[in-house]
Amino acid sequence: MIAGAGPAGAIAALILARAGVRVTLVDRASFPRDKLCGDTINPGARTVLRRLGLDHVTAGGLPVQGMIVTGPRGERVTGAYDGHRPGVAISRRELDERLLAAAAAAGAEVRQGVLVQGPVMSDDGGAVVGIELVGASGRVERERARITIAADGRSSRIARTTGLSATPRRPRRWAVGAIFAGVSGLTAYGEMHVRDRCYMGIAPLPGGYANGCVVTGDRALLRDPDVLMTTIRSDDGIADRFAHATRVSDVTVLGPLAVDARAAGMPGLLLAGDAAGFIDPMTGDGLRFALRGAELAAGETLRALDAGWLDAHVRLNAARRGEFAAKWRFNRALRALASSPAAVRVGGVSAVFLPRLLRRVIQYAGDVTLA
Repeated sequence: MIAGAGPAGAIAALILARAGVRVTLVDRASFPRDKLCGDTINPGARTVLRRLGLDHVTAGGLPVQGMIVTGPRGERVTGAYDGHRPGVAISRRELDERLLAAAAAAGAEVRQGVLVQGPVMSDDGGAVVGIELVGASGRVERERARITIAADGRSSRIARTTGLSATPRRPRRWAVGAIFAGVSGLTAYGEMHVRDRCYMGIAPLPGGYANGCVVTGDRALLRDPDVLMTTIRSDDGIADRFAHATRVSDVTVLGPLAVDARAAGMPGLLLAGDAAGFIDPMTGDGLRFALRGAELAAGETLRALDAGWLDAHVRLNAARRGEFAAKWRFNRALRALASSPAAVRVGGVSAVFLPRLLRRVIQYAGDVTLA
């Protein structure tokens, strides 16, 4: 059983189904559905899709050649990804629907509109033996499984019920975003505008649209019911670019963002995607964590099914640390810097005098070396 049919759940289901495993993928949503995200797949994430023969899921997306980063006093650095390895901008609505279709085509059973209530535990409480579901009829069902993968997002009921994940007391930040038409000055680069109290992301999308998002932990900003447009209109660097823009989607709020996972699972349960921990959308590499993490979870599932191992969660935990630990430290360092106005000002000076260093940071954030 796999709970959550977003990118992580769909990829895990696809890998298992291709290997001949009978797998059921459930999600409370009905696809296609909208999802607050930066809508950009970085070069490292594209490499995972390419390895799985899924290049087609990004068809029609816009190439993203790198990132533009600006500071609060006009500092600006453009960092290009290595030429033939661009990222791609595509809405999560399209991406997630295509990944789910690929999982179904591989043989996974897909059940939409089904709420995952939590895990089904063994009699001694030491292992997960399935999940508890509520379908459209409102009837509670218990589905048993040899291994369950929880890929049901940062608020995972399975991970939280088992005590594997929690929202940390600090930092607490929220993302507020929407899709716009008519934003001027868009290029083939994603944008990150770091300010004293927040940062703003802008990503071009197919059809002339743009994703605009504000991320902040400033409670005074968040008390404004129109924090997204207030922040954009008050920023000298980008306000003019939204002068004739029209919001074409609802404003979505997500937070608090950070999720800490103390382990990648327990007997009978493996975590993937945001359920396995979520840091921040700041570096745009969340999808790479989700896709690669799903590969790792599916791989350990196959090994456990073949060999009868009970320690798949231990192996997955070690694999995730080996794969992601350096990037986790990097992201936490950036998050801490962006949370400090003084550090933001120092960073702005560094961008002026050490632009080459910042370009390297942009490439590392984009997982260019993995591509």
